[in-house]
Amino acid sequence: MDERMRRQWAAAEADALGRGGVSAVASATGLSRTTITAGQRELRDRAEHPDAPACPRIRRPGGGAKPLAQTDPGLLPALEALVDPVTRGDPCSPLRWTCKSTRRLADELTRLGHPVCARSVAALLLEAGYSLQANRKTREGGTHPDRNAQFEYINAQVAALQRRGQPVVSVDTKKKELVGDFCNGGREWQPVGQPQEVRVHDFKDEELGKAIPYGVYDLTNNQGWVSVGIDHDTAFFAARSIRRWWEEMGTARFPRARELAITADGGGSNSCRSLLWKVALQGLADGLGLRLRVMHFPPGTSKWNKIEHRMFCHITQNWRGRPLQSREAIVSLIGGTTTQAGLIVRAALDTEPYPTGIKVSDEELAAIQLTPHEFHGEWNYTITPRKQAMP
Repeated sequence: MDERMRRQWAAAEADALGRGGVSAVASATGLSRTTITAGQRELRDRAEHPDAPACPRIRRPGGGAKPLAQTDPGLLPALEALVDPVTRGDPCSPLRWTCKSTRRLADELTRLGHPVCARSVAALLLEAGYSLQANRKTREGGTHPDRNAQFEYINAQVAALQRRGQPVVSVDTKKKELVGDFCNGGREWQPVGQPQEVRVHDFKDEELGKAIPYGVYDLTNNQGWVSVGIDHDTAFFAARSIRRWWEEMGTARFPRARELAITADGGGSNSCRSLLWKVALQGLADGLGLRLRVMHFPPGTSKWNKIEHRMFCHITQNWRGRPLQSREAIVSLIGGTTTQAGLIVRAALDTEPYPTGIKVSDEELAAIQLTPHEFHGEWNYTITPRKQAMP
């Protein structure tokens, strides 16, 4: 469309919308209100004088405002230097550490001798190939040289155990959550104008405290267990959660199990460097009478743990937009999580105390029946139950 057709089309749309139509069309198209109202006048004149001859020319040759980049050749380079001061401009630019909004860019350009409005700055940025961009999580930091080899080792071990009908679980601690009427990210359908009211500030309720969900995900059966603790996320809490999964769900699924494989990340309560974790696993092996084959993911790869994207993400989606009013509500929301792929999750509250600062004695360390695997024994090891402790 030429400029006359464009403004008359915009004017027709504004007239069709009625009150507020000029503002709505101006916002949607980027045309100025003056242009749209001029088009409305032209449409009225044509309706009143349908026989009047149309103007043969849009405007005289060379008429109209020139592009800003043409009238001010230094404008675009100055704008790019402000938007990207490290690679194209001065690293000491006044906008180096500020939010570069179009209004702030326009003010700074005007101060530098390039008078321009915020709307024109936005148009120039679009023409130059810029757009609003958010941060993207892609850098994982330094990677271990045997990272991929460890992934392959875990996959091979898991596949072999599943072929033999032995249980394999993925474990981890979900993000701790404030209990109470606090704001929770996300939205859900509610009557218009009736959002659920929550607290303005996220200060921990001393009576309700925090909830600590520790999850155990059964890779073979797409089922999971979550123990919701209220004290501390310790190695004994993690081991107790695995034991509760076995008692509530695992033993019925694997009545002939002789060993249990556990895949975990390398930090937190189930850290591969934690001596207390190994002491807790020894007690777990003794209590269950199962060999525990433990495999940790390499540093910086915790998001590859299956429980993260097969169970925890669905739990988060299930309670998105709802304040976690009580511990019972958290347990119910976790237990109500399902997917079309058949995920089943059960949950229970764990009110036991789990003190921190426990030291591992030399006797406890010597009593651990731990056998490191040939491949990266610090990540992969087997803990055998002590015969005298087995039931």
